[in-house]
Amino acid sequence: MQKWSCECILDAKATLGEAPSWLEESASLLWVDIEQSRIGILDLATCQNRFIQLTSHVGVVVPTTKCDLLAATFDGFVRVDLESGETTSIVDPESAFPRNRFNDGKCDPRGRFWAGSISYDRTPGAANLYALDAQCQVERKLEGVSTSNGLAWSEDESTFYFIDTPLRRVDRFDYDAESGNICNRETIIEVPEQIGKPDGMTIDREGMLWLGMWGGSSVTRWNPNTGEMVGRIAMPAERITSCCFGGPNYTDLYITSARTGLSDEALAKQPLAGGVFRASVGVAGYPCVPFAG
Repeated sequence: MQKWSCECILDAKATLGEAPSWLEESASLLWVDIEQSRIGILDLATCQNRFIQLTSHVGVVVPTTKCDLLAATFDGFVRVDLESGETTSIVDPESAFPRNRFNDGKCDPRGRFWAGSISYDRTPGAANLYALDAQCQVERKLEGVSTSNGLAWSEDESTFYFIDTPLRRVDRFDYDAESGNICNRETIIEVPEQIGKPDGMTIDREGMLWLGMWGGSSVTRWNPNTGEMVGRIAMPAERITSCCFGGPNYTDLYITSARTGLSDEALAKQPLAGGVFRASVGVAGYPCVPFAG
């Protein structure tokens, strides 16, 4: 099994850091601190981070083809101006679920924005997964979800991978790129309890899946064809939330983490919890797909 090390590039002390994505043109990292209701933009040339403060919890944010941002928040899907931080509401597909908030997401290969939810009291089956298309029409893709988390698509656009964290597994669906439809769900990876819970996810150019391990102090690499764990990054923080590829050749893995729920004693042992990290893994990933709308 391959092993890699990491470095902390931003000691952010985020309460709940999540959803990193690489912005190629500005060589910066987009990420969120969910419970602090803010979007981070980390300039990798200067290691300076700028926050955009929102008025509600933000689960995920992605760039768009219109040079602004699209965020999934407690108040639904909103556009965010990069400079002013001003928001414009699009739609709130979770308006009938007042105890839910959005959690994780990303754009599929055709630029649809997929984002899923979680209930504040962690009620099993109370959450959903949605997709917003370029015409800003929203469709519920899955219901009965508990903690909607990692998403990834295969290079040939035939497969969608999804994590519902409490199930401790990765599921695969047949995916139709033209329609965005998913079907034929099957479990391909079972995550052992002793290594943590699967959280955010990305895919590399060899078709391997990278999972942030909540409670597992690691990012793990898996072969979706065999269900085998084939690599691991040991992390100096327990609650690892997500990861994405970036850098000049897309061979750097950027990793977010959280401090929420950790005791003072635990934080003393992991002072970098809530930081943003980077690992050079020697295998390339894919650019972030912007929202097409």
